[in-house]
Amino acid sequence: MDNDSPVITTEKLQHDLKTLVRDAEELLKAGAGELTERGKEARAKLATAVESARQTCNHLEERAMVGAHTADRLVREHPYESIGVAFCFGLLLGVLANRR
Repeated sequence: MDNDSPVITTEKLQHDLKTLVRDAEELLKAGAGELTERGKEARAKLATAVESARQTCNHLEERAMVGAHTADRLVREHPYESIGVAFCFGLLLGVLANRR
């Protein structure tokens, strides 16, 4: 993996979606004056896109919470196996890092 490629995480995606929704809502409020017919159509499309982004953000949050609860439950049910897997993973990363 090269260092110039952006790493997209679920948290970053959620943050970006929330920012997009907030900015779009502010834009919709600011443009609430008189609009042409094309402007009204564009505003309606933007409102639809904002609602879709809000739903996607909520869905991502729900999935993240389910994943976190599942991981927590598995670690609590199998603590020694979890420690072993974490140790092996850390050892593997250490070996790979030292190969450079």
